[in-house]
Amino acid sequence: MLVIGIAGTELTAQERDWLQHDAVAGVILFTRNFASRSQVAELSQAIRAAAPRPQLVCVDQEGGRVQRFRDGYSDLPALEGFGKLYAQDPTLALQRAEEHAWLMASEIIASGVDLSFAPVVDLARGNRAIGNRAFDADPQVVADFTRAYVRGMHSAGMAATLKHFPGHGTVLEDTHFDDAVDPRPLDVLRAEDLVPFVAGIEAKADAVMMGHVKYPAVAPEPAGYSPFWIQKILREEMGFRGVVFSDDIGMAAAFSAGGVKQRIHDHLDAGCDVVLVCSPKLVEESLKAVEGRALNTAAVLGVLGRGALGWDGLIADARYGQTQSRVIESLKGVA
Repeated sequence: MLVIGIAGTELTAQERDWLQHDAVAGVILFTRNFASRSQVAELSQAIRAAAPRPQLVCVDQEGGRVQRFRDGYSDLPALEGFGKLYAQDPTLALQRAEEHAWLMASEIIASGVDLSFAPVVDLARGNRAIGNRAFDADPQVVADFTRAYVRGMHSAGMAATLKHFPGHGTVLEDTHFDDAVDPRPLDVLRAEDLVPFVAGIEAKADAVMMGHVKYPAVAPEPAGYSPFWIQKILREEMGFRGVVFSDDIGMAAAFSAGGVKQRIHDHLDAGCDVVLVCSPKLVEESLKAVEGRALNTAAVLGVLGRGALGWDGLIADARYGQTQSRVIESLKGVA
């Protein structure tokens, strides 16, 4: 199945046609698709109305520099601040991270959007793409935050997605623009980068997003194209039973598989349930690529939204304003 990107703040006729395709499981929204809270709600409703089956409407609303919806939404701090607070007061830091998760998820669900791809559980070890999106460099600390964040998202009624498996934080390169190779052996990855993923799976995380990093000491291809990583490690060894998303096939590190068709088939053959096609320019070719292929049309049902109060209901909830104040105030002055 494919989750696709669209061009603007309203559906075009062509995009409505795309949503009729059996392979389309949902739409991922970006800043280019956002004008206001009400517009996002209307767009989400239009996406569902245009399709013959349930659609997953999703976004990256992590906080910090990766927050697609801003005007009318909480100014969510980046996760790094919670790691710094942890050094001063671990209990308070975990509580505030859980509240951050609830706040983020509640606002997204109130907008008619099912899912924010969160949390980032990569280690904060200098990667250009991850940076302050990660909680901390210590695997055990990140594991604690992972449990708290999954719990907070679930309490708001949103599925949690652990990313970027099996860990993107230790390599320097940004896979949006470059290939990334992590030379470490599997036993080191098990002891470090995989620790937060184990914690998240134990906390009943619903989905995992694969990274495009290559680990040649473990498998020859990038992780999202690797049956060993997805089927042997994630599914068999770690016991994960949820949804596996690829990262975007438009990223530079995804090109190693070849053209669009080969990228999609390699992701699906490796064990990904859903492939992200974030650029509208790649959607037509992607739909042609999966013609005639048997697809798991029920793949995203387990991560669809679980009910929403809407914005009026959320604002009327006393927890909302209180949580918003606590989360933002807690990180002021944290160095």
